[in-house]
Amino acid sequence: MADIKYEIIQTIGILSEGSKGWRKELNLISWNGRDPKYDIRDWSEDHSKMGKGVTLDKEELTSLKQILKNLD
Repeated sequence: MADIKYEIIQTIGILSEGSKGWRKELNLISWNGRDPKYDIRDWSEDHSKMGKGVTLDKEELTSLKQILKNLD
């Protein structure tokens, strides 16, 4: 597997934290030098390891926000 390069541009929020210190975070991340996208995934404390996640562009994040708003 090729190395994946990433830069966390902005940590927007922490959604939860597990007992082993891993946190589910919403971040703005540039993957492999591309334009930053919004990303939800688990990260180790020092951000050296990551779990599977989902990456969203601005339009997808706005759609998700509207869907969540309509839940109540």
